[in-house]
Amino acid sequence: ESTAMIGNPPWMEGRMRFGSFGTPSFMYDVTLADDAGNEITSPGETGHIVVRLDRWRAIGLFTEYIGNPEKMNQVFVNNFYYTGDRAAFDEDGYWWFVGRADDVIKSSDFRVGPFEVESALVEHPAVAEAAVVGSPDPQRYQLVKAYVILSPGHAPSRDLALELFQHTISILAKFKIPRIIEFVSEVPKTISGKIRRIELREQETEKKEKDGQKGEYEYFYQDFPELSSKKKS
Repeated sequence: ESTAMIGNPPWMEGRMRFGSFGTPSFMYDVTLADDAGNEITSPGETGHIVVRLDRWRAIGLFTEYIGNPEKMNQVFVNNFYYTGDRAAFDEDGYWWFVGRADDVIKSSDFRVGPFEVESALVEHPAVAEAAVVGSPDPQRYQLVKAYVILSPGHAPSRDLALELFQHTISILAKFKIPRIIEFVSEVPKTISGKIRRIELREQETEKKEKDGQKGEYEYFYQDFPELSSKKKS
């Protein structure tokens, strides 16, 4: 739908920040909006990445979804174009990606981006890849669930699940810690190699609607009493 809106241009060499996906391009009037459509001006607050259209319209932004007015009404709202991504920016204007809007996990009163949890998990040497989605829950609406593909030489076990829970506790805020870890051999992906989280979410919903039976290599945080004293405040 557009050319690059946020990134690290050549003149940022030596000033890039690890983990940040850069700063807004001068070619777009990029900002953040909250769920009510109000512009976010405070650093550290997560919101929808939008392009402001009331001042000027970027030449690189597409004109329309041909024959799909419903989609147009979803992405063009009140002088904003919604990209479908969520992010936050810091005090120095660097932007930090949270995830696709439909991938963000809503757990109790918190919103959790899968990317940060996945990044924390793959820092562990036993983890080759991780895919994080929301699993339906009657109390919290969704629980943070991680599908984990192990590195060669590692096998699924309760001890390893405990180790991964402890690992995420040491890195992530309390509300971002996975509540479910399931070891798998693969996760669904697109042709380009991106994780198909929508397929994993549908799989979780279908399982909960059927019987909710725990998988062979699925482990729940609540089943580890040794973790109760390790929760971060």
